[in-house]
Amino acid sequence: MKFVAHVHVTLKDSILDPRGRTVQRALEGYGHDTVRNVRTGRLIRLELEGERERVEQQLREYAGTILANPVTESVEWELSEADA
Repeated sequence: MKFVAHVHVTLKDSILDPRGRTVQRALEGYGHDTVRNVRTGRLIRLELEGERERVEQQLREYAGTILANPVTESVEWELSEADA
């Protein structure tokens, strides 16, 4: 089977996010006064192929070690079947 994974990597809450703070200040500067906190991150899209159980196992392994730094970053992922 073919799958698509979206891996979301963000800084842990205990880590300062200077990019997030810059975005927040810019939004506030444009008059968007509802913004209270901005955290930035990155999205990694992967196309995978194999049996679902094996794909999930490997994704779990490398999402938290290779795609994200487990000391400073949090990682979440979503796995779905690819469109035929």
